[in-house]
Formats: sequence, structure tokens, C-alpha cells
Amino acid sequence: MKYAALFCRGDSAYKTRPEWDVFDAERDAKTFAGGMPCVCHPPCRKWGVLAHMAHNARPGEKRLALWSIVQVRRNGGIIEHPSGSKLFKKHLPDVGDFPDEFGGFTVEIDQFDFGHVAHKMTKLYICGLAPRDLPELPKKRLEPTDRSICGNVAGTKRCTQYQREYSPEALIDWLESALSKMPNRGISGK
Repeated sequence: MKYAALFCRGDSAYKTRPEWDVFDAERDAKTFAGGMPCVCHPPCRKWGVLAHMAHNARPGEKRLALWSIVQVRRNGGIIEHPSGSKLFKKHLPDVGDFPDEFGGFTVEIDQFDFGHVAHKMTKLYICGLAPRDLPELPKKRLEPTDRSICGNVAGTKRCTQYQREYSPEALIDWLESALSKMPNRGISGK
């Protein structure tokens, strides 16, 4: 296996790809030994704009995002979190900021452009690759959608839990393309 995907759904599309070592709820992501670039999808509810309402979060859940930062800086990789996540600015550079001391930087994407059923603004913290070496992003999709993440957009229905959480195949392709340009070993960091 070439890449690791951490904090994935049990039915994640990553699992259909032989080059991915996938860690879901059944397989503790914190057992990841490193040595290969990784994509981390740590739980976001305690970092979001509605964190004060995240009463069903598991103990220690918020710390998993901080643990993910360490893994991405050590091994090269990408952290995926919602655009409104407080993880950015507080612990990671935001879009448009200079790269951090580890060479990490942040870009913003709309998962709808990758085939998601709804507009899902997402930030990707990337470490181990220069911005100029990123794969090309897909063209902006302009067609309307009848879904929204929370159902609060006029004329849309709320996405199901699965729809809110899944990673579109085209996004996994893009992430894989980015990781393929990173060294397949730990990256020295502080």
C-alpha cells in the first residue's frame, strides 16, 4: 500500500482501492505507524461553527485533529476539514496565509466540483508538496443542486448523514494524485 486514509467511514470508497491502507472506526487510526503519506478526515463537530451544540462528541474526539496535524507533518499528507473549522487560523495556516514552518499550506475547494451532491466548502491543509505541484482542480460546476449540507438553502433538501460524510471518487482521485508526488517516507519536522 502506498497511502493511508485515516478516520474514514466504514463503507468508505477508499476501501475499494488497493493502494490505500484505510483506518475506520473499527481500526483505530492512532495505530497508524507512519512511513507513508496520509489523508486525515478527523472528526470535525468540536471544531465547527456549531461546536457548542456537539453534545454527542466522544471524549477526546477534538484532540484527534491535533494528532492528525502531527501525522501529516511527519509523513506528508493532507487534512480535510470543513471551511468553517476553527482548526484553521488557530492551529493551521488559513487560505492565503504563507506556508507554516513545516511548509504546510491550505487551499479551499467545493466538493460539489468533485461530484458531491451538494456544495460542501472544504479546506485542505497540505504538507509535503509545494503549491505549484498540486494537481489541477476540476472546473467549477454551475448546474443547480437540490441538496444542501444542512437543508437551510432555499429549494434544497438536507443531505443524509452518508451524503454529508462521504468523499466523492473524483476527490479521492485528486488526493491520490497529490500524495503520489510526495515522498513515501516520513518527513522531518519539528
